[in-house]
Amino acid sequence: MSPDPYVLFLAGLGAVVLLVAWVPLALKRAPLSLAILCVLIGLALFGSGLLAFRPDPRTYDTITERLCELVVIISLMGAGLKLDRPFGWKAWRTTWRLLAIAMPLTIAAVAALGHYGLGFPLAMALLFGAALAPTDPVLASDVQVGPPQSGEEDEVRFSLTSEAGLNDGLAFPFVMLAIVFAQGAQPEAGDLLRWLGVDVAWRIVCGVAVGWLVGRALGWLAFGAPHVKLSHTGDGLVAIGATLLAYAVTEVLHGYGFLAVFIAALALRRREPDHEFHTALHDFAEQIERLLMMLVLVLFGGAIAGGMLAPLTWRDAGVAVLVLLVARPLAGWLSLAGSSLPGRDRGMIAFLGIRGIGSFYYLAYALNHATFGDSARIWAVTGLIVLMSILIHGVTATPLMLWIDTKSRAIGSRQR
Repeated sequence: MSPDPYVLFLAGLGAVVLLVAWVPLALKRAPLSLAILCVLIGLALFGSGLLAFRPDPRTYDTITERLCELVVIISLMGAGLKLDRPFGWKAWRTTWRLLAIAMPLTIAAVAALGHYGLGFPLAMALLFGAALAPTDPVLASDVQVGPPQSGEEDEVRFSLTSEAGLNDGLAFPFVMLAIVFAQGAQPEAGDLLRWLGVDVAWRIVCGVAVGWLVGRALGWLAFGAPHVKLSHTGDGLVAIGATLLAYAVTEVLHGYGFLAVFIAALALRRREPDHEFHTALHDFAEQIERLLMMLVLVLFGGAIAGGMLAPLTWRDAGVAVLVLLVARPLAGWLSLAGSSLPGRDRGMIAFLGIRGIGSFYYLAYALNHATFGDSARIWAVTGLIVLMSILIHGVTATPLMLWIDTKSRAIGSRQR
């Protein structure tokens, strides 16, 4: 008798939950990441022929968009909660350089590679650049700061965490611009003015404002409201509620929900920043994030097994290498030129611009909201870049972070 598919599903779900709980501990000091393991599981599971289901992002485009959206917003909440450093112009100066210089340069470089190297039409090339510009908040967890009050907040980790928290929202205007170009080969002045007024100005301002208001309100409920204080419960579910509330309210008002979630987390964290409740919120959000991340990456492995990368050519592979190992590192290095950071820190920040689930979300979102033509190739090249990032950064991130820690301790010992 063949086993009941539902029972097999329960067994697989149980195995995934156990992996979420135990594997990060086993891999903490190993040159291997949970993301690599998830993709390998997906490849083995769907490549075995035991499952008839084929997780193709083009076939299941709406599910792909929504699932990636959910894991990204939960990751953004966790990223904001874990930052000990107060929000400010001077304290975040490295982050501002990455956002104002590195991200636009990366978008331009990747779009140029898509247009001239791959032959993508202008709209698709711009989408290619916008989708692959942000540092992914989900897969970059290995190079981010530690939990609240853990003390793991050196400049490299802080910069990568804060950049990942903000650039997912700030890359959205360029995705919207790609949609504008997809809707008309030569957009009129009115279309571009509307893009500047609505997709850039209003959506960003709305995201920041709503996120700040939601974070402040929840901070008051958690720590200041008489007879109500949510912090007394110690319940990490509040983090998920805050995430969904900030995101949904902002989206209803046509703002950038990604931006709102991260700002809400920062605002919430500023209320009683040393309180242990923030650790409970962060830990619960991180657990849910890891569970969803594993699901997405197992499905990604299944998509690869099902032929997602089949349209690739050697030219595509060459462009993928340039995007990952030249465009972002060079843009990141240039953005930090003249800063007070040591060369090793600048190089580390520039190199560890991890691509991931956020790129899948942007691609799915744009392709679901406009007609860009045949999407098989852009999905294949994007999938290859994310796979390369998972492998290259997954193997190198832990040793590089350990090296940075060793250097920092050595410098601290000499100074004492």
